[in-house]
Amino acid sequence: MTRNKIGEAFLNAKGLTKEFGRGDKKTIAVNNVDFTFHRSEIISIVGESGSGKTTIAKMILGLLTPTRGEIDFEGKPRDISNQAKRKKYWQNIQAIFQDPFSTYNIFNKIDSVLLDCIRLQGGGNLSDNEKMEKMIEACSFVNLKFAELSNKYPFELSGGQMQRLMIARIFMLKPKLLIADEPTSMIDACSRATILDMLLKLRDEINMTIVFITHDIGLAYYISDTVYIMEHGIIVERGTADEAILHPKSDYTKRLLGDVPKIYEPWDFSQGA
Repeated sequence: MTRNKIGEAFLNAKGLTKEFGRGDKKTIAVNNVDFTFHRSEIISIVGESGSGKTTIAKMILGLLTPTRGEIDFEGKPRDISNQAKRKKYWQNIQAIFQDPFSTYNIFNKIDSVLLDCIRLQGGGNLSDNEKMEKMIEACSFVNLKFAELSNKYPFELSGGQMQRLMIARIFMLKPKLLIADEPTSMIDACSRATILDMLLKLRDEINMTIVFITHDIGLAYYISDTVYIMEHGIIVERGTADEAILHPKSDYTKRLLGDVPKIYEPWDFSQGA
């Protein structure tokens, strides 16, 4: 596919490390990693379960505190030392997750979910009509009708509708960086393609950077400008999608690619027998 033209660097990590536990029970989930994200870039962080990719995502979001290392945002050391600073940071850094059902407060109606986005962006003083227009526009962007969602609770929606609603939230918030943690793994193939198309359209409209956290190396190649491959908390491969996946240097990347079934080759099931 044609790769997107990316902009200037705006988020950097150096020596980022996260340890859990102490002594003999200490686990190094992320071990001294460096990375740089650019405006309008699509990045995939690829690895198996336990590779550290989701831990990196949580540190970027500010949901986990790094044990060591630094994160710079827009040329300055990131400061999320109090709630006001966190709120300002989260205006620019947002996420959508694998399980849409765990994303929402089941006691808040859809109207409240969308109104929270308006308030987060400083639109609390808008008129009711202006707020309604924003909610209708956001739902329309993801092919939903606000009138059919209004006054409903999240559990009254299908999984696909909830995934689309998460993207509608991002449309309203317009962050500079979106972390998408396995956002299509729980929906069918047709819905998966639709969700990916919506995310790429959103990237184009608001010049947003997207970081996909995924185990799907094929998806990473198809959508990404830059790919990071992780194993046991370490980045073992990095580069453009073509460099990292078509011309891998790491044995781990080669093994991941070898595990991808190819429809033009006979499948060997003997190893699992």
